[in-house]
Amino acid sequence: MSLVKRTENWLPSTFDDMFKTDWLGGTPHVNNIGVSVPAVNIKESEDNFLVEVAAPGKTKEDFNIELDHEVLTISSEDKKEKKEEEKGKFTRREFSYRTFKRAFSLPESVDHAKINASYEQGVLLIELPKKEEAKIQAKRSIEIS
Repeated sequence: MSLVKRTENWLPSTFDDMFKTDWLGGTPHVNNIGVSVPAVNIKESEDNFLVEVAAPGKTKEDFNIELDHEVLTISSEDKKEKKEEEKGKFTRREFSYRTFKRAFSLPESVDHAKINASYEQGVLLIELPKKEEAKIQAKRSIEIS
């Protein structure tokens, strides 16, 4: 078990540590194997928001992008199974399985019908154009009638 300072009820956390520990000498975070959270940059300009997701080694087919009730969800799942026959007896084998899921609440200023995405050089780019009324309007003079 790990020596972690407990600030709340210690009993459930101690049991969690006991059941999550890899007793054969591996990682103490067995529940996190295969889960990665890619870095994300979000840029805002006058015309749009640009979401950049760092995900090298993938193809555009590896991603699933969904929009549901003002929430943009980006996910990917990568399963690789070795088909070649391995010789010998192993005591530990971790399959190649990676997944991630990120969700973002979109502001009301985003034009949902014009959202588009591309994948270039290991970065997923999602363009979120702003509605015309949300864009910064040029300064103008108003005549009094």
